[in-house]
Parts: sequence; C-alpha cells; structure tokens
Amino acid sequence: MTQLIPPQDCRDMAELRGQIDALDERLVALLATRAKYIDQAIALKQVTGWPARIPERVEDVVAKVRSKAGAEGLDPDLVDSLWRQLIDWSIAREARVIRET
Repeated sequence: MTQLIPPQDCRDMAELRGQIDALDERLVALLATRAKYIDQAIALKQVTGWPARIPERVEDVVAKVRSKAGAEGLDPDLVDSLWRQLIDWSIAREARVIRET
C-alpha cells in the first residue's frame, strides 16, 4: 500500500485526484472488511438468537463515530448520516439471513 501524500503537498489537481482515488480504494477495502465482520455477526446472532437490530448498539456505534469525527475535525452530522445508512444496510442484510423480514 502506497503512502498517501499530505493534501497540502499535492502540486496539482491530477496529483490531488490520484490521492483521492487511492484513498477511496482504501475506504472501499475497509468497508468490505467491515461487511465480513457483519457476516460473522450474522452467524453469532443466529446461535444466540439475537435480533438483527439492537437499538442500543446502533446508538453506541453512532456516538463513537460522531465523537471520533469531531476529534478529527470532520462534521459529526455527516458521519452520523453515513454511519446510520451503513448500519441500516448491515441490519437489513442481517435480517434477510436471519429471516426476520
């Protein structure tokens, strides 16, 4: 994995766009890894009988990412929205497999 150039060190738009594209590739790979953890959550929830949606866990995850976003100088509302969409997708996926829907 190639080291990213700090944004302020990009000399032109082509270089900047290349860095954004590289970062997007990493983000997609991380999301794919997260989905594999969701697959394991499905397996564990089937064994334990837990439902796909556990509201307390949803709010815990969102609170954590909002806090991290704020600490990183990123808009917590943006992260809240993105994570809720990601969580909803994950829960829908879990529910299909667990056959809650």
